[in-house]
Amino acid sequence: MNLRPDIALSLLDECTGDDLWSVEHCRARGVPEAWIDDLADAYESGFRARSQTIYVSDEKSGNRVINQYFGVRDIDLAKRIGTQLGLDVEQIQAVSFSRQSTVDRIKEAVMDG
Repeated sequence: MNLRPDIALSLLDECTGDDLWSVEHCRARGVPEAWIDDLADAYESGFRARSQTIYVSDEKSGNRVINQYFGVRDIDLAKRIGTQLGLDVEQIQAVSFSRQSTVDRIKEAVMDG
């Protein structure tokens, strides 16, 4: 299933490379259900580094640490969008040094046309 270009660009703009999106957030933003089914998975916090720890927003206490989270990694969503837009995402990822760098390079490639 393909996304309309305006929705694809809007979703890509939200991607950072670091975030997990809930299935509900994906649906609300217009991610195709087939993509959600394909990309959603259970992720487990790692506690050796802050970047491995999963946090969720809590209205009462702000952010809180959780052990597991079921959702879609925005890096995977950005790569899927890049592929749909005709980019060689594997090549972009090969020259990137982090998830954030991969997302930034995908965004740059889309803007460069």
